[in-house]
Order: sequence, then structure tokens, then C-alpha cells
Amino acid sequence: MTLQVPAPLVRAALPLFALALAACGDSGTETGGSGSATQVTTATVTMGSTASGSTGSGTGTASETGDTTSGGGVSDSATTSTSDATTSTLPKLDVGAKDDIPDETTGNGEKGCRKVDFLFVIDNSGSMSDEQQSLIASFPGFISAIKDTLKDAQDYHIMVIDSDAWVFGGCDAICPLFFNTCPPAGLGYTCGTPPLECEDILGAGVTYPRGQSSSNKDCNFQSGFRYMDISEPDLAGTFACAAKVGTGSTVDPEKPMEAMVAAVAPQGAAHDCNDGFIRDDAILVVTFITDENDNQGDGSNGTPEGWKAALVSAKKGDDIGIVVLGLFGDNDQPNPICQDLNESNGAEASPRLNQFVDLFGPKGIKGSVCADNYDAFFQQAVSLIDTTCDDFVPPQ
Repeated sequence: MTLQVPAPLVRAALPLFALALAACGDSGTETGGSGSATQVTTATVTMGSTASGSTGSGTGTASETGDTTSGGGVSDSATTSTSDATTSTLPKLDVGAKDDIPDETTGNGEKGCRKVDFLFVIDNSGSMSDEQQSLIASFPGFISAIKDTLKDAQDYHIMVIDSDAWVFGGCDAICPLFFNTCPPAGLGYTCGTPPLECEDILGAGVTYPRGQSSSNKDCNFQSGFRYMDISEPDLAGTFACAAKVGTGSTVDPEKPMEAMVAAVAPQGAAHDCNDGFIRDDAILVVTFITDENDNQGDGSNGTPEGWKAALVSAKKGDDIGIVVLGLFGDNDQPNPICQDLNESNGAEASPRLNQFVDLFGPKGIKGSVCADNYDAFFQQAVSLIDTTCDDFVPPQ
């Protein structure tokens, strides 16, 4: 706190200060008795002026012999303005050395992430076998490049979700029509078999892919959760198990975006299943792969703007730490790779998914789901993830 002392009082006090100095002797002398050292320094005070400074703001300049402390709390000095006044040198009592005054900080505020949460949304409908294989084949190179590039971010959560609530969800209606069998599910399902824990929850992490062309086994994540982490001894192999979600979905339509929203929601059944996946101090990288548009007319909920809002909400309103990677039909784009959906190398034009990725501007990358491989797509993504990580400021 800077005290404003009227000039007449200062003039009157000068003789008393002189007597005190004579009694005390040298200005650097320690006083005994109490065991505390009182350091005496000199400060310039302008007579007949009003001292200007700021308390608690951490601002202010000083002209004095001894230490000058700049920081929050009490200001040791003030900048004074002169108005036809004379200056006198007066003693000043310091409350302690500079090192004794604690710094006022609000956290380091440093840019740079240390953690990354990867969410893969994979269409498990009947036409997705080749696309799942391409994704699985590209993953080792992708994650290896991430490890090499993000030197300070070596803490990953990796979760896979599919595009329906339960791969056998349609069998309840089908079984009575086909002599208590469910042909779309193949021979791996017996009518009436209940789902495993969280297996019938849209947006819940996949740990045991089932249905036609799936891994059809427990992927046995080392983490003990519904996502993989850095403790996984064979991350590429475990990802391949989880990402092979198969092509046996008995539910129509696919709902990849609705599943994504459920997976990152702050509450709900999927949140309870995925507990711990989303971390406030990690950037979020969402990759979705589908050969059909997430079409509202088919019964899929939401809009591109709503899907983006859900991701931003999951990051507490901070969209700086979000990257979106979309692999979908490019039929309506210049120089498309995809043919019509009913062709062998086909997909459905996906204007809503295209719009969704565009909403993220430079933080969104689009690729053709019909490409021969996804290596170039993911290599481009590594650079974007690295930049996003550098710009991210983890909350304190």
C-alpha cells in the first residue's frame, strides 16, 4: 500500500527523522533483542507532490537504493510526479528481502499438451469390411508418427466406438420370422442372448467386437477400462482387435455422429461406461469413418452445428484442443474417388459430414473413405495434431 502524506507533515517530520538517524547510527545496522533484522534503505520522496502507484496490481516503478520488488501485494515503491517541489532523502523500512516475498502466480499458463485422447468412430454396417482393414493397416504408422512427433505428449487414451447401440439390436424382431434365427447376425449369435455389460449402449467403448467379420473376441485392454492407454504392450495389435468391429450390424440406420455425441457427453449411460476417457488437460482427436451420410431423414439425431457443440462442451467450451478427422464419401466433391454406394468401391455422398468437418476450419481434415489406403491422410493429421498440441493450454 502506498501512503499519501501531506507535504507539511513531511517537512515537520524531517527534524525527528534526523534525530532518529543520529541515535541509530549506520543505516545498515541490525537491531538486536528480538532477533529480527531490519534493513534500512533510502527512497526518494518528492515534497509537495502526490504519490502515484498501485496496490495489489503488481505494477509500479521505483527509484531507490537496495532491492526493487515488482509483484502483487504491497508495492515497495511508487513513481512520484513533481510540481515545483524539492526532494529529500528519507529512511525507508523494508519488511524483508526480495526473496522473502512470495510470487503471485495463477499457474504456469504454458502452452503445450502432455496428453491426447483419441476417439475412433467406426461404421459397422455390411459394406465396411475393406474400410476397416485400411484403417487398421494405417494405424501403426499413424501412432508411431504421433510418438515421434509429440515428444512431450506420450500419454494416450484410445477408444473405439461403432455406429449402433448393439450389433444384434435388430434380432429381436428378426428371430420370430426366421425360425428363431437371425440371418444378418450370422452363426455367431443365438436368439435371446443378452448383451454384455455396456454392449447395448450407443457410444460406449468397444472391448469385444461381435457380429460378422468382427474380431469376435475380448480385446482384453491392459487399462481395465473401455479404452486403451500407454500401458498396452501391443498397442497396434490391440487396436486392430477393437477396430475390427465387423459388418454384422442388424440396426438401421448407422448413427456415427449420434454415437460420437453420446461418447463424449458429460453424463448418461455412455459416459458411465466410458468413465475416465475424456480428460480436461488432454487434446481430443476424433476420427470417424463411414461410407454413408449421417442422414437426419433416416432417423439419426442432431445437426452438424449440434455435433460440434457437443465436442466443444466436452472440452469445457475450449475448441482449441479439438481435432476432427473425417473419412467419408466424396462423391459430391471435386475429383472424387468414390463410386456410387452400390458399387464395389462405393460410398454415399455425405454433405452433412462434410459440413461438420468444415465447421472446425483448419482443425478439420477430410479424406475419401474409398481411398486405397489412409496413410497419407493420417500423416497429414499428425502435423495438425502436433500444432494443436503446441497451441493448447491445459487448464490449471
